Amino acid sequence: MITPALFNFLRDLAANNDRTWFKAQKARYQAEVVEPVTEFIENMAPRVGMISPHIVVDPRPNGGSRFRIYRDTRFSKDKSPYKTQVGCQFRHSAGKDAHAPGFYVHLAPGEVFFGGGVWGPQGEALRAIRQRIVNKPERWQEATEKLDLRGDQLVRAPKGFDPQHPLIDDLRRKSFFSFQDADEALATSKPFEQAVEQQFRKVAPLMGFVADALGLEF
Repeated sequence: MITPALFNFLRDLAANNDRTWFKAQKARYQAEVVEPVTEFIENMAPRVGMISPHIVVDPRPNGGSRFRIYRDTRFSKDKSPYKTQVGCQFRHSAGKDAHAPGFYVHLAPGEVFFGGGVWGPQGEALRAIRQRIVNKPERWQEATEKLDLRGDQLVRAPKGFDPQHPLIDDLRRKSFFSFQDADEALATSKPFEQAVEQQFRKVAPLMGFVADALGLEF
């Protein structure tokens, strides 16, 4: 079970984001972050499996559903070596990276949220989703009517799409993702897994719409 120790570790890491400190705290990181998050992922596997058999929930500590804590600093001015949040993505079996459709759980001090969709799809994938909205407007509205979609939008209509289209606000989206905000109290309580599952079920129609647009089963 996730406990307040996970968030305390992340707070300490934010204040001591260097390799020497992290190396000295490696056992603590393993006990307070890796092990409880691995258990959480294991417990989510049957819950997610009932929503879709095509979503991969992988509890392996390395190469699984939990994102690595090491930051890619090659193109960043911020050279801090470690992330100060824990992210878990349960992505579609056909997906190869973080831009694939999937469910996501985010754990950070003062910032807990979970949901699903597709974040930052590129090129043809993005165009395919927009075209599906044009082709299936009623289904899109049914899939998203109870959701608060998040993410950046283009200032103008995307190339090749009607600026006067009644769903132009959605066509301008760069991501198609909805999540529920929560807090550390929920994340460290027994009902957390159930709350995550409920939100995943709520966004499942959006996931299904995106999967159809990309020619995937859901």
